[in-house]
Amino acid sequence: MFTTLEYVEFNMTPSIRISEEMKRKLDAVKRDGETFDELLDRLVTTEKDTEERGGFDDDGVIEDMARAREELNDSLEQGSDRET
Repeated sequence: MFTTLEYVEFNMTPSIRISEEMKRKLDAVKRDGETFDELLDRLVTTEKDTEERGGFDDDGVIEDMARAREELNDSLEQGSDRET
């Protein structure tokens, strides 16, 4: 006789084990009203996250900055030519 097993997904929150010392360290930097999930999200920031927040995730940003610098330099040169 065979039994059919159904796969049922439960929305269980994953847990991690940390030492008491690590818990004390996390408690020390945890903000009032902040959950541990929010704390860990704030602390675990990747370089990509930082780049995206700064607007540097766009591949064309470097070229745009170089073009803007050239335009500014040209404008400044034209202004100094008028003064002489």
